Amino acid sequence: MDGFDKVVGRLTRRWTDAGPAPSEPVAVTDRDGLVTSWSSKAQDLLGYTAREMVGRPMTLLLAADDTVLHRDGRPLDVRLRLWPLLDTDGEAGFLLTAQHPAGGGEPSGHGALVGWGFDQSPTPVALYDRQARLQRMNQQMIHTSGHAEDELRGKLLHETLRTVEFAELEQRILRVLESGSPQFIERYVRAPGEAKAHAWAVDIYPLKDADGRTQGVGVAASDYSQQYDSRERLALLSEARTRIGASLNVAGTARELTEVAVPRFADIAAVDLLDPVSQGDLPAPVLTGPVQVRRAALRTAFPVVWEAPAPGELTRHPVSSPLTRCLTTGQAQLHHITDPEIARWFADDPAQAAQAGASGAHSLIAVPIRARGTTLGAALFLRCGATRDPFGPDDLTVTEDLVARAAICLDNSRRFTRERGIALALQRALLPHGLAAHPAAETAARYLPAGGTTQAGGDWFDVISLPGARIGLVVGDVVGHGINASATMGRLRTAVRTLADIDLPPDELLTHLDDIVTHANDEQATDPAGEIPGDLGATCLYAVYDPLSGTCAMSRAGHPAPVVVHPDGTGTVVELPSGPPLGLGSLPFEATELTLPEGSVLVLFTDGLVTGRDQDIDEGLAALRGALARPADSLETLCDTVLDALRPEQQADDIALLLARTRILDDDHVASWDVRVDPAAVAETRRRASDRLTSWGLDEAAFITELIVSELVTNAIRYGSGPIRLTLIKNETLVCEVSDGSSTSPHLRRARVYDEGGRGLYMVAELTQRWGTRYTHEGKTIWAEQALPSP
Repeated sequence: MDGFDKVVGRLTRRWTDAGPAPSEPVAVTDRDGLVTSWSSKAQDLLGYTAREMVGRPMTLLLAADDTVLHRDGRPLDVRLRLWPLLDTDGEAGFLLTAQHPAGGGEPSGHGALVGWGFDQSPTPVALYDRQARLQRMNQQMIHTSGHAEDELRGKLLHETLRTVEFAELEQRILRVLESGSPQFIERYVRAPGEAKAHAWAVDIYPLKDADGRTQGVGVAASDYSQQYDSRERLALLSEARTRIGASLNVAGTARELTEVAVPRFADIAAVDLLDPVSQGDLPAPVLTGPVQVRRAALRTAFPVVWEAPAPGELTRHPVSSPLTRCLTTGQAQLHHITDPEIARWFADDPAQAAQAGASGAHSLIAVPIRARGTTLGAALFLRCGATRDPFGPDDLTVTEDLVARAAICLDNSRRFTRERGIALALQRALLPHGLAAHPAAETAARYLPAGGTTQAGGDWFDVISLPGARIGLVVGDVVGHGINASATMGRLRTAVRTLADIDLPPDELLTHLDDIVTHANDEQATDPAGEIPGDLGATCLYAVYDPLSGTCAMSRAGHPAPVVVHPDGTGTVVELPSGPPLGLGSLPFEATELTLPEGSVLVLFTDGLVTGRDQDIDEGLAALRGALARPADSLETLCDTVLDALRPEQQADDIALLLARTRILDDDHVASWDVRVDPAAVAETRRRASDRLTSWGLDEAAFITELIVSELVTNAIRYGSGPIRLTLIKNETLVCEVSDGSSTSPHLRRARVYDEGGRGLYMVAELTQRWGTRYTHEGKTIWAEQALPSP
């Protein structure tokens, strides 16, 4: 360089003699335009060092339109001139000079401002040439990239920065060079020169000359982490509104809270609830520590390990615990692990201290879970690792909003758990606890609420033992689910049992049941809540089977007709007139009576078994008959076969199924005689009854039975009308029935001392377990039931 300056000085004196000298000698080239000397002025003005330019063509400094370009690609307001250098042999090279239009001196005007603005911009900026090779980076980009400019200059991005994000950036630079159109991307990534990830908004834009031709590409990256964090907090709360509360299960709702928070907001999230909340009860206020809570949910971001306590475990937290403090004060706690309060907690709870150290936790937030004025528990959030920012005041606000949303959902789940528990307990108390063996029929049943075992429904069934070895079969369907449906089902079941106990025929029983529902609805019409009573529109099917005659009488109120499976396996739907649902109309209920061969299966069910979203009732009945035709070794197996075939995957309605296989009582269990309407026939009838008891091995019961027969037959002859018939039925009990053609009802009364009659029915009531009267189309039947003698 010193030799070149002497030459310039000498030449400048020569040019002064000849005329005006150039303002800035900067370089010397040979006759081919290759730079042979490069001055410090050239380096300051054009950005290239002597090492970079010597031996390279001078044309590198010029754009296509002869605009002078800086090393970083920006145009300069400079005019270059070539001056021939002559020696004794003629032309030997050229002197390159730079002249500013405004005159000589330092380039301190527009060009300098552009340079300073580029280098000192707080936004990272990089410039690439037409081959997508880096030419310039400002100071902020140097810091962000983690590399010196000389390390990257002239290289493609993938040659030094081998990550997916930089590979994508290089592809976009190439697209901009090809298309000449800018592009924009947003990424949350940790740059090589940064300690943690940032949110970057990156503009990739073309650098065009005066003719609009793309000569390079500029890349400017803006750090918008604060706006990104604010947007993420809002998005977190928005997601919480849609995801938390999807289930009405306490543990499920707590788990949803942790799933929303991890890993998006925290590395560890735990929900601890006061123990009564899990059972649906309201907890007592927490006034002081230590506090005992049950972990409802725990979630960690891989590879963070935080295992204790596990979900479901009951844990006692010391007074120093941030969880205890937030429960007792009702205030959220924000701490760094190095805070004195946390140090005291770790001293009192070494297990938690060990977990915090192993996970690399550096900050935490504990927030009380409060809803409707009651504290249900607390939520704990932790952040771990050097790449995650510690929790700050903004995070505390977001956490409180997040937990407040979850608290309402958790309380809703708690209340649902309590109501469901009451409904299930009520339903268990009201439905039959197993089906007792009955001489008239073998029975089996299934009940499946729409919500599985977690939800109480309104469908129901019952098997009622009736006098005369008969059996009552009933299936009903109440509108709705939950505790109201269970209570309604209980009322209807109790009403049916009460009406069946007075031995009403099926059509009359449903008429009385309809009256009960109608009167109940009138009383509930003034309900301020305006809810439709659950028994309004309920359906019911009631059937009575008599094993003596093999007949079955039935009637229905808006309920699906039953199916009969004959002994040969064929199934038919009973043609049974349908009355209106209960409480809806004044149309009469009609009964149908049919004779069932022994071994027939009577199938009663609710509509949830044969109807669905994609299936009408005719298709369902066809499928039911098909399932009933399959071989099964027992009714229990047949129940399971039917449910496996017809139960939908997404069960939307309750299902009740009741099967009854009929029996016929033979002569070893039944004896029956016609009785003449003559007082003299009483003795003969009494003798026949005694003889039959002897043949049955029931001599011990003969004396009482003779008294009952005498009294009932005498009353039928004296006060009733023919025909008169006596029937003895031996099963678990001994039943004596006397039928006559009169509808006159006997009355039990207490005779006075001097009365000559009126003591017969009183003696019958005293000597038997129970007695009663039922009415038939032919008249009435008076029956009395007594226990069999012990063997």
